[in-house]
Amino acid sequence: MFHDRENEIKKILGILNTRPDLIIFIYGPINSGKTELFQYLIDHRLSNDFVVFYINLRGRFISGYEDFIRILFKFEKDGQKKLLKAIADQSIKLLKFKGIPVSESVVDLIFRREKTEDVFEFLEDYLCKIAEKKVPILIIDELQVIGDIKLDDLLIYRLFNFFIRLTKELHICHVFAITSDSLFIEKVYTEAMLHGRAEYLLIDDFDRPTAESFLRKHGFDNDEIELIWRYFGGKPIYLVRAVQAKKIGEDLKELVDRFYQMRLSQIKNAIYELEEQDKALFNRVLDLFKIFKDREILSYEKLSKEILFCVKNNILFVDPVRRIAKPQSRLDLLAMREIV
Repeated sequence: MFHDRENEIKKILGILNTRPDLIIFIYGPINSGKTELFQYLIDHRLSNDFVVFYINLRGRFISGYEDFIRILFKFEKDGQKKLLKAIADQSIKLLKFKGIPVSESVVDLIFRREKTEDVFEFLEDYLCKIAEKKVPILIIDELQVIGDIKLDDLLIYRLFNFFIRLTKELHICHVFAITSDSLFIEKVYTEAMLHGRAEYLLIDDFDRPTAESFLRKHGFDNDEIELIWRYFGGKPIYLVRAVQAKKIGEDLKELVDRFYQMRLSQIKNAIYELEEQDKALFNRVLDLFKIFKDREILSYEKLSKEILFCVKNNILFVDPVRRIAKPQSRLDLLAMREIV
């Protein structure tokens, strides 16, 4: 149920219509529609001038280098030869892959050497050959999954250096890194190595007019829209759930109350467990909740312990570019207000 992301689409297409210069970090609250936006772009808005490699790390168990490599590549007999041959055929539509096609012999060789440099040297050469005919796009979804993996040092920093090589230095490949982890994007944003080498694009929940337009398209009246907005706000995944409920005749008041009570219970469990462990921090979290009694956004200078606790428990989302914290959803906001 994709709906109205034209402003974001224009920005991304604008980036794709220029030479690759920067790593593009796509970030936003949980379930704000980041992945769905890129799936829509790939399926409906890109021309056959591009070759898309989409790698989703969500839900993947990655304990080390070998796990990451197996997810990064898509094993096919003569994989790279077939791809380069397909690129030469101008009649073929947009080429898109969930992983980078390679033969198993290539990866076996990389595993034997156990050096990340071998992977990146191979990929650089591979992408350079593609760039002679078409523009490669590398999309890594939920990049934060590999944030703590170590080889000789953190794998993520070697990956960042490789991204810089592809964009800022060689200008051969567009790189998009998607994440819902706002602490990860906060850390990335402050990294000196990425200053002047990265851009940050926020994909937020829908605003009121957009959410209302979506609901009206699916037959909701004014009272239903008011109810859904009060509890679900512009969170796309919740709006889709409301549409599904309406289609099967489910009571909308019961639906929103069920979701609210569930979220309220989850937050209570988190903070009352904290009370047993750290009474002082518990009180600071409650004081933070009180700030949201009459507001929805909080500006911050630094991430305090109470903000960090709320972010780690997915109660708050922080935007390092605008230096603001806000509830992950309307459900979180309402729950915070009831608790205090």
